[in-house]
Amino acid sequence: MANVIEFTIDGEVQAQGRPRAGKTKYGKTIMYDPPTSRNYKQYVKLVASQYKPETPYEGEIELFVTVYRQIPKSMPKWRQELARAGKLRPVTKPDLDNYVKGIKDGMTGIIWRDDNQVTRLVIEKKYSDSPRAEIKVIERPLPERKKEIEGIT
Repeated sequence: MANVIEFTIDGEVQAQGRPRAGKTKYGKTIMYDPPTSRNYKQYVKLVASQYKPETPYEGEIELFVTVYRQIPKSMPKWRQELARAGKLRPVTKPDLDNYVKGIKDGMTGIIWRDDNQVTRLVIEKKYSDSPRAEIKVIERPLPERKKEIEGIT
């Protein structure tokens, strides 16, 4: 039986920024997230924690993400109407995979144990007057060991 969690992350979705390099006071090079990426992951954690299961999911994860970007004010009115009707989608940067990286990182340890459990990922980018990310997580629990062995023999 599958477990399903659905929720919305309100506000403009932040794409995962390029890692930054810095030096410690001992001269060692370290890599870190840019502040906007780090802050967005913290926001995702906060929202996801309101929907978290008793224990993080352990099975296979199917993840559905719909990113709604703000309709630009500079866009001509006729194009804005097409965008509201869903007939015009954003074809500008950032890339979809950069959006989902921060979302997946923010849900790791809250919704699932590790984001390597995601075996199916469906992402869409649309326009809206209300920027947000709509998330749907489906866990396909791992079969019990006994049943798994019985199915093999």
